[in-house]
Parts: sequence; structure tokens; C-alpha cells
Amino acid sequence: MGRELAAAIGRWSALEDHPVRPVLTAVCDTSPDALHWFERIDTVARRTAQRRELLEDDDLDVLYLAVPHHLHEQLCVEAARAGRDFLAEKPFGIDLGAARRIVATIDDAGVFVRCSSELPFFPGAQLAYRELAAGALGEPVEVRHDFLHSSDLDRSKPINWKRRAHTCGAIGVMGDLGMHVAHLPLRLGWRPSSVFAVLSDIVRERPDPVTGDPVPCDTIDNATLHCDAGFPLTLRTHRIAPGHMNTWRIIATGMDGGIAFSTAQPKTVHRFAVRDGHQVWERLEVGSQSAFATATSAIFEFGFSDAILQMWAAFLAERAGALDGRFGCATPHEALDAHRIFDAALRSDRTRAAEPV
Repeated sequence: MGRELAAAIGRWSALEDHPVRPVLTAVCDTSPDALHWFERIDTVARRTAQRRELLEDDDLDVLYLAVPHHLHEQLCVEAARAGRDFLAEKPFGIDLGAARRIVATIDDAGVFVRCSSELPFFPGAQLAYRELAAGALGEPVEVRHDFLHSSDLDRSKPINWKRRAHTCGAIGVMGDLGMHVAHLPLRLGWRPSSVFAVLSDIVRERPDPVTGDPVPCDTIDNATLHCDAGFPLTLRTHRIAPGHMNTWRIIATGMDGGIAFSTAQPKTVHRFAVRDGHQVWERLEVGSQSAFATATSAIFEFGFSDAILQMWAAFLAERAGALDGRFGCATPHEALDAHRIFDAALRSDRTRAAEPV
């Protein structure tokens, strides 16, 4: 994701009239290979394995903290106490306790911080959000929101840190993917009062990347959360979702209307209405334009790298006080609320009952 940020900054000139012009000047990583990659970025003047060098450098305005979940608390707390503004990767800590401590430190320090969540910046997702925020549903009937991968469908895929509970957390896939399905509902004020969870640990061993020997794979692969938000709200995060590569989708229906969008069809939004006594799903075509206008023609198709650019544009514009009503990045307190949902899901999996959030 650090490389994705470098690519986004390299494409910054595509944004029309953005108030900020970022420059990537320093990188910290404990991996020599990772640091070597950034040699291709001419503006990077410092590559180091010592994070204190960046935390204590007053010439740096913003940090990006993209590390495994078990390191979130240490780095986020250190950055906040150092007075640094930053964008951190989800889920803001390995568990609810870590998230609480991170957010409390951020609040005490008064620094500007947001949580990574790029997929709601797809133009179709933005249209869906505007419709939902404007009350297009009327009284909500049901909302289903999914983020579906097939990245773990191959049982021979070597294990990595996301498949180990001590680095990814007991929340497993919810920590990896959950913010992506919590961002919009929480922004819309849909905060569940209870959760009934179905959590699946499907592949329990994977090959060691060095020896090839089978080692325990002890994280949750798939999570389906049935939430009571005053209406049925289902949040699904699946690493093993046959038929999907990287699908983020939402379908919401209400007494007055409905909206549906999937990144599997990035140029299409479906909208529901009742007209002349008939139930109608109409198809709307959207282009490449998201929260911040770009030089790219609206007729072209939007993709993941565009979403990363838009997320960073929103983060830096909001930090500069120039978001101007556009959709913003996930806040620390939204990340904390997401953790409360994930914690309730873990309790529900143990009790086999709905648990309060």
C-alpha cells in the first residue's frame, strides 16, 4: 500500500484544482527489499529502518502508517504523541482495546488522523451514498453490504501475516476487510445495536513460505454479521468467496426506493422506485468522476488505483480545511465503532446468540 501511495502522488496532476500538492520525501521499512523499491521515486530523499527518524522530523507534515495489525497501536500512539498528522491502515489496532487506546491518544493529542478505506470513493459508491444520505429509501427495509475476495480459495497459497491470529488478530478477516463495509453504514448513522455472527475458519493449515511445511492458519476466513440497526443490516467480509476477485457491493431497499452498486460493474448503479404501480429497477451509467474531478474523461472506467488517489485527495483536502462537503475518509471514531461491531461478532460466535454492540 505504500507503493500505491507513491503511485497516487505520481498521478496527482490528474486532479483538477486540488488545494494540496503532496511530495513523498521519506520512507521507513525494516525490509531492505521494500526500501529498495522506493529508489525509483526521485523525491524520496531518505530511506530508513528507524521509525524515530520520521517521527522526530519536523519537516514531515503527514505520515502514512501501513503496517500489520499487531503494530498499529504502537505506531499510531507514537505518531499521535509526537504531534504527527497521519492516515493509518485499517482496522486501527489488533482488537477493541487497542483501538480504544489509539483513539484516546489521538483525541488527547489533537492531531488530524483518518483511517484507510478507499472503495467508497468509486463513483458508483459515491452516487449510492448521496442517494442514501438524501433519504431515498424512506423507511429502510433491508441493507446488505459485502466485500468478497477469492484470495484464499487456493489451499496451497503460502501463509502470511494476515492468516496468523497473533499478527492479524482474533477478528481475522473483519480486521482486514471490515472497515470497507462499515464505513458507509456508520457514516449514514446506521449503528447496530446487536450482532449475530457466523464466523468461518475454513482453511486451517497453509504451507510455510520458506519450508513448505504445513503450519496452523488460525484466523477467520469468512465473516457474516447479521446486525440490528433498526432494520436488518448484513455485513459480509469473505476471503473465500468463489466467483469473486475483489468485489465491494451494497444493495439497500426501503419503502420509498432502493439503490445497488457493485465494483464488479463499476460503471453501473441500479436504482429502485415504484412508478405507475410498477416496481422498477432502473440502470444508471456513471463514469470515472468521483469526489474530486480529474482530467480523465467521465466516459472512462474507474479502478482501484483511482480510488486510492481519491481517498488521499479527500484526506489531504480535509486536513487543509477544503473538503467542501465532499465525502471524507473514515474517522478514528468510525474505526472504533467498527471495532465494537467486530468485538460483538466474536462474542456472538462464542455464545451462538445475538450480542449487544
